[in-house]
Amino acid sequence: MKIYQVRFAAEALADLARIFTDLLPVAGDALARDFVGRLEEACLKLATFPERGSLRAGIRPGLRIIGYRRQASIAFVVTDAEVLIMRVFRRGADTEALLAENAEAGSVDDA
Repeated sequence: MKIYQVRFAAEALADLARIFTDLLPVAGDALARDFVGRLEEACLKLATFPERGSLRAGIRPGLRIIGYRRQASIAFVVTDAEVLIMRVFRRGADTEALLAENAEAGSVDDA
């Protein structure tokens, strides 16, 4: 079984921090940390069998999106050796529009 390296783009890390900050006042420190930690674990599990989720090649070649417990969406790209987590969105975000904006602006750090 092939194991891929999982890497987080700067935007994805900022998204996780923002999710924590948004949850903190309503859920408390422990629950906010637990949720973000489980969300990060879900991203890291893409190291095995990463080619799942919905392919959104119209936004960016190879882009895939998977849901996480109906609470978040993880946007990522799979290459020969790695999975790049591009963005992580809370439920209700217009993921396609936000990803399209990133693609047009070239702002997703995928170096």
